[in-house]
Amino acid sequence: MTTTVSFGSAWLTPRIREFVDLYPEIQISLIVDDSELDLSMREADVAIRMSPPRQPELVQRHLLTVNMHIYASPGYIKKYGAPKSVEEIDNHRVIVYGEETRPPVQDVNWLLKVGRADGKPRRAVLTVNNVYAILRAAQSGLGLAALPEFMTHGATNLVQVLPELEGPRVDAYFVYPEELRSSKRIQVFRDFLLRKVADYDF
Repeated sequence: MTTTVSFGSAWLTPRIREFVDLYPEIQISLIVDDSELDLSMREADVAIRMSPPRQPELVQRHLLTVNMHIYASPGYIKKYGAPKSVEEIDNHRVIVYGEETRPPVQDVNWLLKVGRADGKPRRAVLTVNNVYAILRAAQSGLGLAALPEFMTHGATNLVQVLPELEGPRVDAYFVYPEELRSSKRIQVFRDFLLRKVADYDF
């Protein structure tokens, strides 16, 4: 089974080992990619996407709603302080998703414009077209980053900044072609993910 994941790989990847332990007869090929592979052309069997599929022949199942917040490393806050208001983000370094490729979610770069009365975007210190790389850059102390809660869950090297400020909510979907609806391996993987989501403390 080939699985493509956009945006949610930091949550899914550690759980693949558990799935393989439970179902050793199912071989997994995990493609971590922010681009959208064509499931109808069988570029992958299933996908976890951060928007409803546009192709009508795909089956979708809502997995969870993702909340976005702003984070920085303790080292960054020690050196530069933390913004006390949304307007003070203007005085900080921000890390955002690059515009060279299609972003994995809508409004992924809301950190550039939030709190800006003139609507003009802030200048980013770094743009990178991979959400995990944004996480790593924030952990290194480079700047502030808007990240989904599931990526920062349990992280001791990140601090939530302006906790009252929440970015856009994003819905994640488990998606697969209609022709695989009766596939047992797809069913067990779907049910496994739904159990993990239900058990996870987001």
